[in-house]
Amino acid sequence: MNIILNLSGIKTEPWAAAFQALMPDATVQIWSPGAPPADYAVVWAPSQQFLDEQSRLKALFAIGAGVDALVKLRLPAHTLLVRIDDGGMGVQMAEYVTHAVLRHFREFDVYAQTVAERRWLPRRPRASAEFPVGIMGLGVLGRCVAGALARFDFPLRGWSRTVKSLHGVESFTGPDQLAAFLAGTRILVCLLPLTAETTGILNRETLSALMPGGYVINVARGAHLVDEDLIALLDSGHLAGATLDVFHTEPLPADHPFWADPRITITPHISARTVRDETASQITTKIRALERGESIAGVVDLARGY
Repeated sequence: MNIILNLSGIKTEPWAAAFQALMPDATVQIWSPGAPPADYAVVWAPSQQFLDEQSRLKALFAIGAGVDALVKLRLPAHTLLVRIDDGGMGVQMAEYVTHAVLRHFREFDVYAQTVAERRWLPRRPRASAEFPVGIMGLGVLGRCVAGALARFDFPLRGWSRTVKSLHGVESFTGPDQLAAFLAGTRILVCLLPLTAETTGILNRETLSALMPGGYVINVARGAHLVDEDLIALLDSGHLAGATLDVFHTEPLPADHPFWADPRITITPHISARTVRDETASQITTKIRALERGESIAGVVDLARGY
């Protein structure tokens, strides 16, 4: 068995060593143009040349949660595209979103400002019941986030393309139920895959449907958000603020208005990063299952885009 790695912008040698240790019976190689054909590939931002050369792949494993860039490429015929189920990112994402929700709910931004001004100004406590949290996308990461937030007594709502049932989460499905989902949401968390249907889904119309004083947390893809619509709704007072980890252009350009807006908290796409050893273990387990002729989780439906 031959496994080939093409991890653009990532130091690949430690990944190759991890796979070789887990699969000593396999040949593990790092791709260079003209490399011999492999059975399986592990990739991050591969080139079209790589995919054209590796035309006999049984499966292509992406080490990130999103596969929107990959589905736009021309994949080898009959090659499965497989996304990781978690790769250590679930706990990280739950940490990030929980922090963002609590930071807004407990008004820590306000306290940071008053403390900087050496003013002692305790604020009146707010009721969690008045801050329903709506999670867009109830996949692996969305379920982790919902589980983490459940202990803080926020009303939890979820919206997804297909029907999902999670304990303690009021679920909404499909375009017909999006308006009802938004109308009862005050803190909106976007964890959707990026597809043609979800590009620009965080726009003036949808964000205006949130409860007054709404707050937006985007940890999915920058292209979900219409930047100017967010700013307009912040200026109008309908939205109270946002925490953004992803952007249309990364790094975020120095002249982008988000940098100077105190209502927007920016982080450099760090909400959840792939953990190498956990991801390598998951991928090798799936490779062995495929070799036994078994089905695996995480196979991407190319028509849906995730």
